[in-house]
Parts: sequence; C-alpha cells; structure tokens
Amino acid sequence: MKISLVGQLQLLSSTVTMLAVPTPSLTATLARGGNNPAAAVPLVALGTQSGTIDVVDVSANAVASSLSVHNGTVRGLRWLGNSRLVSFSYTLANEKSGGYINKVVVTCLRSGLNRMVRVMQKPERTPIRALRTSSSGRYLLILFRDAPVEVWAMTKNPLMLRSLALPFTVLEWTLPTVSRPSKDQTSGTSDEASNLSKTSSSDSPEGSSTEESQDDVSESFAFALVNGALGVFEVQGRRIRDFRPKWPSSSFVSSEGLITAMAYRSPHVVMGDRTGNIRWWDVVTGHSSAFNTHREGIRRIRFSPFVPGDQSRGRIAVLFYDNTFSVFDLDSPDPLANSLLQPQFPGTLVLELDWLPLRTDKNDPLVLCIAGADGSFRLVEINANDKRSGYAVHIRNTKERFRSMPICCPILLPSPHALALRMILQLGVKPSWFNTCSTTIEKRPHSLPGTPTSTGDLRTYMINIPPLGDSVVPEMLLKVMEPYRKEGCILDDERAKFYASIVDKGCAARFAFAATIFGESSEALFWLQLPRALKHFMNKLLRKHPPKNSTAAPISDVGNETSLLSRISSKGKQTEETGRDVLSRGQLRLMAFDREELWKTASDRISWHEKLEGEEAIQKRIHELVSVGNLEAAVSLSLSTPPESSYFYVNALRAVALSSAVSRSLHELAVKVVAANMVRADRSLSGTHLLCAVGRYQEACSQLQDAGCWTDAATLAARHLKGSDYGRVLQRWAGHVLHTEHNIWRALILYVAAGALQEALAALREAQLPDTAAMFILACRETHAEIVSNLGIPAEESSSSVKDELLNLRALDPKNEDVIAVDEYFGQYQRKLVHLCMDSQPFSD
Repeated sequence: MKISLVGQLQLLSSTVTMLAVPTPSLTATLARGGNNPAAAVPLVALGTQSGTIDVVDVSANAVASSLSVHNGTVRGLRWLGNSRLVSFSYTLANEKSGGYINKVVVTCLRSGLNRMVRVMQKPERTPIRALRTSSSGRYLLILFRDAPVEVWAMTKNPLMLRSLALPFTVLEWTLPTVSRPSKDQTSGTSDEASNLSKTSSSDSPEGSSTEESQDDVSESFAFALVNGALGVFEVQGRRIRDFRPKWPSSSFVSSEGLITAMAYRSPHVVMGDRTGNIRWWDVVTGHSSAFNTHREGIRRIRFSPFVPGDQSRGRIAVLFYDNTFSVFDLDSPDPLANSLLQPQFPGTLVLELDWLPLRTDKNDPLVLCIAGADGSFRLVEINANDKRSGYAVHIRNTKERFRSMPICCPILLPSPHALALRMILQLGVKPSWFNTCSTTIEKRPHSLPGTPTSTGDLRTYMINIPPLGDSVVPEMLLKVMEPYRKEGCILDDERAKFYASIVDKGCAARFAFAATIFGESSEALFWLQLPRALKHFMNKLLRKHPPKNSTAAPISDVGNETSLLSRISSKGKQTEETGRDVLSRGQLRLMAFDREELWKTASDRISWHEKLEGEEAIQKRIHELVSVGNLEAAVSLSLSTPPESSYFYVNALRAVALSSAVSRSLHELAVKVVAANMVRADRSLSGTHLLCAVGRYQEACSQLQDAGCWTDAATLAARHLKGSDYGRVLQRWAGHVLHTEHNIWRALILYVAAGALQEALAALREAQLPDTAAMFILACRETHAEIVSNLGIPAEESSSSVKDELLNLRALDPKNEDVIAVDEYFGQYQRKLVHLCMDSQPFSD
C-alpha cells in the first residue's frame, strides 16, 4: 500500500474536534431516509470547539457551509441519511450540586434549521459520551457515561423506542451488506438479515404492535459489554430484538483487554481492545481470527467502502490512542505484514478519521478523511497493488472521481450572478424557469408546472417587463443564469415551490421572498409591511376627505400580507396563528405604526407592569394608563399613593388635573404654566400628562419625543391626533430611526404610514440602493392602484382634493424629478450589473 496527501484545508472556523462522513447507505435517500438507493455525497462534516459545524465539499476542497449549532464544543457528530446531521454537546450545570445539561441537535443542511431532541427540564446525572446512527438515518443510539443506552426512531417527530440498561463499552451499527465473490456464498449472505431474524429468541414487549411490524426494513447493531460478552440487536420498525448469531469459540474473547472499538459490516464484526489486539468474527459461520498490532489501545475502526469487483472486503483503518493510524487488510494471510503502518506525515497527530465513501469503480483509489490535532482537515489517498491478481489502482483526476453536490444557497454564487438572480426574482419569473432541462440521474429535477426550453426568447419566462430601467436587461440576466438553471442548483424544491405559490401575489411578496433567501430578514419584513402602511395612509385620507355619494368602506389592511408574513417567517409552512398574533411578535413590533397595534402593545406592557411592586413601578403604570387614554384608572392609582411617599404631591397634582379632564375642563392657562414649570425641573413626563389633561396632545408628543420617548409619543398620537398632526409625529419618529438608530427599513415603514413617500424615496437614494428604490416605486404604485380600484368612487365626483390626494400619488408621479432620477440610476445599475455578470464565469463544469 502507498499513501499520498491529495487535499488539505486549514482555514476552518475553529479547532476540529469531530469528523463525520455520510454513510455509504443502500437504503437512504437524498431527503430523509427511505427504501431507495442514494448516491453518496462528497460532503464531510467537521465539528469544532466553538460549537459550529463546517460542511466541507471535498470536490472543491472548500467549506460549503458553516452552521452555528452549539454554544460549546461539539463532542459528537453523525449523519442522518444524506441531508441531516445530529450532534451533541454538554455543559456542567452546577459545580456544587453536579449534573450535566445535555444538548442533542438535528441540523437540516438544506434549510440550515436546528431542532432540539430530548429536551430535559432538569440537569442529568451523567453526560452523553457518544452518538451512533444507522446507515439509513432511521435510528439513533445515544450512549451515556455509566448509564443506559437510548434507542430513538428519527421520524418527523423523533421518538425514543427503548432504554437498554446494559453495561455497554462500544456499539456500532452494521454497514450495508457486501456480497461474497462466489454465487453460493452470495445467496447465503444476502439473506443474512432474514436468517438471523428467524433465530430471534426474545422480542421487546414494547414492540408488539402489529401495525408497526409491517415495516419490513430492519437494521442491526453489534455491541460489547464490560465483561467481554458480545451480541447483536436488530431494530425493525419500533421492535427491538436480540438475535442469536453463531458465536465464536470461547477462546476468542480475551480477559486481558477491554474492548474499546468496533466496526460491523455483515457478516464481519471487527473489534479492538486497549492492549492493541484486533479480532474479527463472522456472525454467520462463527469463524474468528485475531492478531496483535503491538501498539497502544485502539480508539476507532473503520471499514473501507466496497465496490463490485473489489479484491478485498476487509480493509480497515485503525486509529490508536497515541493519535497515529494504520490500514490493515484482513483478507490477506498475514494482515500485519501486508499493511500500512505509521504513515510518515511529520507533525500529524490524528484526532478522527473515516473513509470517503465515493468509490464507484474498483480502480478508484481509497480516500481517507483525517482531522488533525493542528486543526486541519486532510484527504489522504491510499493505493493498493496486488501483483498476484494483477489488480492495481489507477490514479484518476479529481474532477472525474468526484461529482459535485450543489448546496442550493444563492448567496454562495459570485456577487454579480447573485445580484442578477435577486433582480430576476424581484421582477418576477415564471415557476417553470426553475425546471432543469437535463434528464440524467445526476441532475435534481423540479416538479413545477410548465416545460422549460433552452431556445427562443428567454423574456417569455418573465411575468412582465417593468416600466422602470432598461427593458433588455432581464433577458441578458436570464442568459447569464442559464448555466445555473440547467444544473438545477438555483433554488431547492421547497423554495422553488414556495416562490411559485407567491409569484402572482404582487411585487411586494416577490421582493420579500428575494430578501429572505438572501438573508435580509429586516428588508423582507419591510416589503410585507409596505402594503399595510400604504393602506393605513390611504384610510387616513378617506376619513379626511370622504368621497361624495360613495359607500366605500375603510380599506382592510389584514389579509394576504399577514398570511404571507406567517409563511415566510416559518420557511414556507402554514401556521395556525392569527394575523394579529403573528404581527405582535418579534421584529414586527418594531415596525408597528397602526393604532390597534400600538394600543395592543401598550396594553401588554400594562399587564406586565401590574405584577411589579414599588413606587417606581407605580409611576410607570400611571404614565402608560395616560398614554392609552384610561384616565380613570390613572386617577385611581395616583390617589392610592400614601402621604409619606416622596411621590405624594406629584401624584396628587396629576390626580386633580386628570380628574378635571374627566369631569370638566380645567383652566387651560394654569395647567400650561404648571406643565412648563415641571419641564424646567426635568419632569418632562409629568408635564406631558398635564398637557394631555387640557387637550394639548401635539405639544405633549413633541415633549415626549424631545425626552427620547418615541414609542410613547406615537402611542399618544395614535389615541388623540388625526390627519397631518398624527403624520408629523410619525414622520419625526422616522427621521430619528433613520439618522440615529440607522434602521432604514423601520424608518421607511414610518415614512409611508405618515404619507411622506418623497422622504422615503430620498432615504433610499441617500443609502445608495438604486434597485430597492425602483422596487419601492413599483410596489407603491401597484398597491395604490389596487386600493383605488376598490374604492368605488363615482365618475361624477368633483372634489379636487379627493382626486389629488386619493387618485394620485404626487410624490411618485412619473414626471417627478426624484422619480426620473431613480429611473435613470436604476438603468445605470442594471447595465453595470450585466457587464459584471458577463465578466464573471459561472460555477459550472
């Protein structure tokens, strides 16, 4: 055997602690496990000390994705099928009382989502020491230190099947069965699972359900106990049974060394102990053999991948406790003599290793993945030459040996191509564009309606050509993206189908989708809130200038936008929450502008603060009650202040002033003087309350904004101000959010809600976002046209104010200088983007 280094990667996020490769499964599918064969993917997962998992594409020798999963060191990592990972970490709960907090997480590579498994309310007595996954990804074993082993079924909702209270030392699932060279042996080995299952002598009482026994796919794992005993368990559906294989001779198990490593590929079980002995046993015939490596204890044993026509079924890689490794051929008469011992890589201490399961031909070399103690990841090629059989491995080109596996993440495209895709999605492309023309198995076909074509006018894929920008650019961008489209690696199936469901729901929905897949969640929320904010502004105009002889009701602002928002925030899945519940959570609270939303938020704050005690908490509650207009409750709470309190006179003054507002009007001049004096004494909030008592709400809002209470000012304005007075409060708030908080998306929503469309457009131009400014104009015009068409204003309506303010958006008129400038700037941006795309070659063979 000869060994050579063919790849090395050291630019990783942190020091590598674990390594995992997808099992060369004959039963897993590309999605979630199943009964159909699946091609092995050229991906290797690396767990690190920082808690991240780096997914390395070995065909490109680069990190394809880096996922933040744990807060501490990743202590175990395994693949579930070909698209999910399961990992674990643990932390010490309390140094005095002891206990561990174990965290098991399933990570989906396609969506990047993490999901906790077996969430425990209290710390556990022992930490997890290892994970073992079956080759199909159906089952998971969780091994604890000095505790039982849990058997889990990794269904859509993972379910624990059984807790095995045995003193295990090692456990390993079987790899897919390898047929024997001769026909007689082949038939016997292929039926091994059924033969062994017939010899079962004891079934689990928890697996007696006849409904679950219909699953005829079974998997087994071998184990060793602390006393040296060996065994094999079979899992079928939810049943766990102990089959009685043909045991090796009594002298096979030595009492000198505890078994520390195991590998199981039917019919062979290979074991290594802490004294350096390697033993293997045939579970069908009972034949066994052993030899001593004359090295330290054995930590890992890995079977090499097998392909039809291979001369050896028994090559194994062995990792020792001194961080060195060797490769042995168990099929040779003398494995120790015909082996690769102590490969000479200066300074390389091996932490983890495994074979890369991508061999498709017997002439392909063996490739070993190594995680080094220096934090590096290496690919080592091992060539075996058997002169007796004339068998020799021929080195092949890397690109011929590996088939690239696209991870559908548009942000990984070259920057010009990513921007081109973003614009195509924004302008609107027919769902059939995502279908691939290829019919080969290697391509991943989509199942969207429509038939793709590589000839003809590509503009037919576009829903419509917008009036802004250069009309030729969309077709050129489609040509640039054509290689990616043919490879089927633009969007995965889930996102492509979701885009097909919203492509006809307006440009704002498309803009939100494009922002979401490029990681701009705040921008996505802005686009989804934009139609609601514009409808809010139009409703204000309707109340101010109601059309004559019209029965048009106020424009509803809770409809498709809320459902789209719910679906986009949950990765395309429907939720059972109401629109109001969805809009009251998370980042959307920061974009609240509507009266009901602001009132609901304030009411929630009041209910929370009612549980607080102390004089400071009472002052905050009085302030909030006044903000929502509940003066009776504010007066009652103020009068409950005891005389010895330092707030007694302040609360008494407010109680008198507010009670007079409830019953009759106070002398306006006297209250204004008192309020002015309180402002001078740095009692600005109390002064605003007195201004509210005499109806000076505009001045109260100004004082609140001067004091930095922006949300309180908006809440007060929503309760008491209307029309342009309310708009001025929102517009000043928007300016603060834009220039002080530097949150352009939240500021734009406030500008639109205040009717300041020109200021919103100016903010986008100042931020140098030409494409976003153009899309903003398109979204506003489309939403405005829909609103006007639903108003039902009679043709004989003669009110000029209605025509000017309702039927026209003067700030976004095509003749407006700012709009013309945006159009010209957008055209320049499109032409520049086309040139960049043409200069940058796409990632395609």
